[in-house]
Amino acid sequence: MVRLRLQRHGRKKSPYYHIVAADSRKKRDGRIIENLGRFNPVSNPVLVKVDTERVIYWLNTGAQPSETVERILRKEGVYYRMHLQRWNKSAEEIEETLNKWKEDRDSKETQLPTGKEAKKAALKVEEEAFKAEQEKRAEAAAKKAEEARIAKEKEEAEAKAKAAAEAEAKEAEKAEEAKAEEKADDSKKEAKAEKPAEEAAEAKADDTKEEKAPEAKAEEKADDSKKEAKAEKPAEEAAEAKADDAKEEKAEGEEKKEEK
Repeated sequence: MVRLRLQRHGRKKSPYYHIVAADSRKKRDGRIIENLGRFNPVSNPVLVKVDTERVIYWLNTGAQPSETVERILRKEGVYYRMHLQRWNKSAEEIEETLNKWKEDRDSKETQLPTGKEAKKAALKVEEEAFKAEQEKRAEAAAKKAEEARIAKEKEEAEAKAKAAAEAEAKEAEKAEEAKAEEKADDSKKEAKAEKPAEEAAEAKADDTKEEKAPEAKAEEKADDSKKEAKAEKPAEEAAEAKADDAKEEKAEGEEKKEEK
């Protein structure tokens, strides 16, 4: 089977290609049937030359293009020319339509960059992405530092407020202690002021007691006499009981003598 494909030529890292018709069983750089054009992707603009009539001949005879060759042929309008030929357009109409189509294509098409330009563009994109990442990290670090600063200021403010509250509480306690001390001093003063009055009352009571002392002494003497009388009464009772016992013993003695 005939295949339309690219055949590599040129130096290392600077290739160009021939568009060829070759037997599919042959190697890429082997023997070819016909050379149909040239393709150079390194040049700027990209170089593409195609023998359109011969390519259409091979396509109509059943040759199969590779994917890359098919893209090139579509881009050059070969398939569009075949389509117009199938519609039985005249050669002038085909050329006019293709020229207009190519003008529209060229006006919209952007030139493909070379390998160096593509590398530069890729490096530029990477640098921009790296810078954006660095800026993002710097913003995150700045935000974190700002949050830490705000948190620290908040903690310091809370600590100051707490210290002020503690100081106020201590001052309030001191004020209360001072009031309590003043109240205690006032109580002591009142107690001292009342003490002379109590002493005077006690002195007066003592005087009253002294006045009542003779009467009390007389009462005490009467009580002592009563106590002595009460103490003597048991002694008398004991003497009487002793006399009764003696009498009983005597009577018993007499009874015993009579019995004898």
